[in-house]
Parts: sequence; structure tokens; C-alpha cells
Amino acid sequence: MSANLVDKGVLKSFVPPSALNAENFQELAGKTVEEELAAGKVIFKPGDTDRKTVYLIDGEVELTPENGEKTTLLAGSDIARHPIANQQPRKQLAVAKTPCKITRIDSDLLDILLTWDQMAGIEVDEITVSEEEEGEDDGGDWMTRILQSKAFLQVPPANIQAMFMRIQEVPVKADEAIISQGEDGDYYYIIKTGKCKVTRPSKSGSELILATLGDGDAFGEEALLSEAKRNANIIMTTDGSLMRLSKEDFNELLKEPMLSWVSNEEADALVADGAVFVDVRLDSEFKNNGIEGSINIPLFMLRMKADSLDESKHYILYCDTGRRSSAGAFLLSERGIETSCLQGGLQGRS
Repeated sequence: MSANLVDKGVLKSFVPPSALNAENFQELAGKTVEEELAAGKVIFKPGDTDRKTVYLIDGEVELTPENGEKTTLLAGSDIARHPIANQQPRKQLAVAKTPCKITRIDSDLLDILLTWDQMAGIEVDEITVSEEEEGEDDGGDWMTRILQSKAFLQVPPANIQAMFMRIQEVPVKADEAIISQGEDGDYYYIIKTGKCKVTRPSKSGSELILATLGDGDAFGEEALLSEAKRNANIIMTTDGSLMRLSKEDFNELLKEPMLSWVSNEEADALVADGAVFVDVRLDSEFKNNGIEGSINIPLFMLRMKADSLDESKHYILYCDTGRRSSAGAFLLSERGIETSCLQGGLQGRS
């Protein structure tokens, strides 16, 4: 096996790595190496579960499905821009037909980087407050405001009770940084009293204020949903008090109750009864192997397109693994839209 990193120009031609922003692309590129194979070498066989996304860099690969005719994949072809027979467990036998170069990318790493990319900005866009709203609820009941949100209407009462038992009150001071851009997500926050600002550094290095938050506003969930880094700074502008819930408690008490997972058979039955498949991957991924009859709304556009969805319908979200679709399902559930996630994503679909 060669220890050489894959040429960045070659890596940039593959889907979906080509869609990553510069920072996440560099992260992937630094971990993506070439592998040289002799003719006749088995790349994977039916039943394998390797959690790898495999791309053909050079040469030809012969694919044999469990029930079907052999096909040949040529490096440089349009179809070779996509992963080779990307299902888990594997459904096909892949063998090097000629001497080949391939790369095997860790599927979880790629999926997390894609989710980070597509979740970026949601935290800010979802919490922008108007000047009129800023003046409301001063001294009001933060707990009542939170409980009246669409998100909490779907959480079982026992979970809400447990949340209020586990949530911690933290006194904060003006100018104190609560969240710093680039940090790992650790807490979900609700403002009990006080105000804070959402900022990012501008290209010139100055502080760009994106939003202001007040009593009853919540923030921080997107980094927990997507296992992403924080994508903005949250800084107190007044003294106040925050309620915070740990990542583990957030996932157990809030995230999981709002997510419904369905098997392939259950999903197909729901669709036959009027439900709609929604592919939250990128357009290029959708066009390569989207489920027939599904609609495509990439995760990064879901927050903008949510209002166009029919609230009387049930939507089944899917991606390759379930990571991006679960983040999307949480966002739609916050809006009161009935959603489910396809268990295992496309990699687990026959």
C-alpha cells in the first residue's frame, strides 16, 4: 500500500468531498491516502461491513452484484466520481480488473465533515430576534416560554420533569464568553435572565454581530445535534443567569424523544400510505443514487425550505448513514412537522 496522500485536485473531483468548505476539505485531505492494488485483488465482497467510502483513482474495477451481471468501472468516468457500490453491508463483489489506485475514506469522518458543513449557520439563522421581540418577556417566565415552543410540545412530560431536575443554573457577567467559535459542543443553554450577542469575526478581523438574544431564548443545540464545532461566539452583554443542560442529558431527554427511526420496510409502508421521502444530501449525491420518488432538500437548505413543506404530510428523511437526516429531522420537529429518519440510511438499504 502506498502511503502517499491523494492529490487534492483528484480528491476535489469526488462527490461529495468536492462540496466541503476549505477548512473541512483540508481536514479530509490530510487523512486520505492512495492504495495501490494488483490486478485481481479483492477490494470488498458481499457481506463486508468496513465503514469505508471507496473511490477509484486510476485503473478499472469489476463489480459483480449478488444477483446480476458484471460491470466495469473506469477511473475518470462520471460514475467514478461517486463512491464504489457504497452500501453497508456490501452488496457487490469489487475486484481490481487492472492494476488500480483507490482510496478508502473513513465513512464516519466524511459524514461528520459534511454535517458540520451543512449545519454551519443554522445556529445563528434560527435564533435571530427582531427589535420588537427583544423588548418582550423582560422579567417574564422563561420556563413557560420554553414549554410553549413546538419543540417541547413533542417531549414526554417525564422527560421535561427530568430536564428541570438536571438543568443547572449558572450566574454570568456582562462581557463573559459563553460559547467560543471552534469549540466542541458541550451544553444546551436557555437564558433565564439577561441578554447576549451572537458574533463572528469578519474578514477584516473586527467583530460582526449576527443576532441578540434575551430571556427564554435557547441556543447551542446545533453543535450537539451534528457533533460539530461551535460556529459562532455567544457573549453576554448584561449580567444574568443561564440554565444549561449537558450534551448527554440533551441527547437523552430532548433529542431522542423528538427522533423517530423507521426500518426500510416501515418506511416503504409509510410512503405507500402517503408519506414522502426527503433526501437531505447534496444534489450531486441525490442524482447519483437517490430513492425513486423522493424529493431533495439538502440539509443546509432545510431551514429555508421548511415553510414550503405540507404540515399534513409525514416526511421520512434519509442520507447515507442517518447522521445528516437526524439533524434535519430535529429541525423539522421543532416546527411541528411529522418526521422520521431512515434507520441506517442508504448504506443499509437493499
